[in-house]
Amino acid sequence: MSENHSPLFIAGPCVIESTDLLDTVARELARLRDLLGIRIVFKASFDKANRTSLRSFRGPGLEKGLQMLSDIKSRYGLPLTTDIHESYQAAPVGEVADILQIPAFLCRQTDLLVAAAQTGRTVNIKKAQFLSGEDMRYPVEKVRESGNQDIWLTERGNMYGYNNLVVDFRNIPDMKRFAPVIMDCTHSVQRPGAAGGKTGGNREFVPAMALAAKAFGADGYFFEVHPDPDHALSDGPNMLPLNDLENVIKSLL
Repeated sequence: MSENHSPLFIAGPCVIESTDLLDTVARELARLRDLLGIRIVFKASFDKANRTSLRSFRGPGLEKGLQMLSDIKSRYGLPLTTDIHESYQAAPVGEVADILQIPAFLCRQTDLLVAAAQTGRTVNIKKAQFLSGEDMRYPVEKVRESGNQDIWLTERGNMYGYNNLVVDFRNIPDMKRFAPVIMDCTHSVQRPGAAGGKTGGNREFVPAMALAAKAFGADGYFFEVHPDPDHALSDGPNMLPLNDLENVIKSLL
């Protein structure tokens, strides 16, 4: 995280659905960057390898997806992040993305963390739904001991019961002792597997999640956004409508 103490924002669709979707979202993020003078990173996944059902939409894959993301970076001047699920993906993704995101369920995978560290890019490790903030010292150590000091951590809730997540905001100051902390304001309102073979969610709580995280000292905020979340191909129920993003960001500045 830079010496600039203004918050960082990460936003974008859950998965790459089409070139038109990427352009629509990136155009709005670039507008907000210029209007509000904020640091904002574009996020989209080239492959959703952890979907609930085998029939769920996954995305265009590594090669095509990276080309589409590279085009967005060139066109709009936005830094990029995307997630990796396999160690072999780290090097090619590191050629395009500025930040490599480690999915929450994979945050203990040593080979994945080491491969991400070796790219020299920022490594953003999402806290697993089954770990405490204190537990995240160990993924951080794996990346640091692999030669990379540029690490972020992301809070996204804990699973305390069936098909639901609860956020313990004490995890934010706990994790800030190890690295800057991003609050994932949209995945934290998920209802995993609660929508008949798909993940449900309660997007109406996203703005409040962001404000609560601000009170606990979050360094940045992650929002999955979509111009029409009800028809999104992944994570629609917890995504923020793109038109709402400006007001939510303003509330955090």
